[in-house]
Amino acid sequence: MRQILLVFFLSTSFMITAQTYEVGIFAGGANTIGDVGRTNYILPSDIAFGGIFKWNKSKRYAWRGTLLYGKFTADDNKSSTTARQQRGYVVDNSVLEGSVGLEVNFVDYNLHKLGTAFTPYLYTGITYFRYDYNYFNGGVLQDISQKDGAFAIPMTVGFKYRINQFLIFGAEVGARYTFTDNLDASNPAGSNFEEFRFGNIFSDDWYVFSGVTLTYTFGRKLCTDCFE
Repeated sequence: MRQILLVFFLSTSFMITAQTYEVGIFAGGANTIGDVGRTNYILPSDIAFGGIFKWNKSKRYAWRGTLLYGKFTADDNKSSTTARQQRGYVVDNSVLEGSVGLEVNFVDYNLHKLGTAFTPYLYTGITYFRYDYNYFNGGVLQDISQKDGAFAIPMTVGFKYRINQFLIFGAEVGARYTFTDNLDASNPAGSNFEEFRFGNIFSDDWYVFSGVTLTYTFGRKLCTDCFE
């Protein structure tokens, strides 16, 4: 019985010390894709920043969590669409999101082996965010100082490169397909707001965070397999 308990204890201890964690920052910009403003998929109009945490479970994937804040402006006057330019709507909004999910590496990414480590990656999961609830009345944005929340599906592509033993640099572009159509104040919910709706009410909005990351690694493996 003692031998079984000893084996279990050692196995558990190795599993705990065998994980690699990363904690760091994200900085970049944000833009929205909707019924107001430009239709470019990646063209930040304001800042985005926040924190990021990763739990590298293997060379191929990591569990990931982020808390990010971003601002953006949707401006019809900067659109390439003539109809939007003539309409001239402008709306500012911001999002505060929390996201958890899985990051998948294209190639083996071994942080426990000496030398460089580089890989492109994909990330997806589930995101919940809060945003400003607005609507247009007679072409004038009605800021009612109210927040709303919705879920989104993140679809992120990026790359990461280990600078040294402890620091990892990355860059990524992440689009969020949201379950709301009112980031641009075009489709306020509720029967009292039907007259204020415009645009494609059957297509939900997107927003995009693009930027760079810098993370610090800790909780390294035992050196019994450092040179695998």
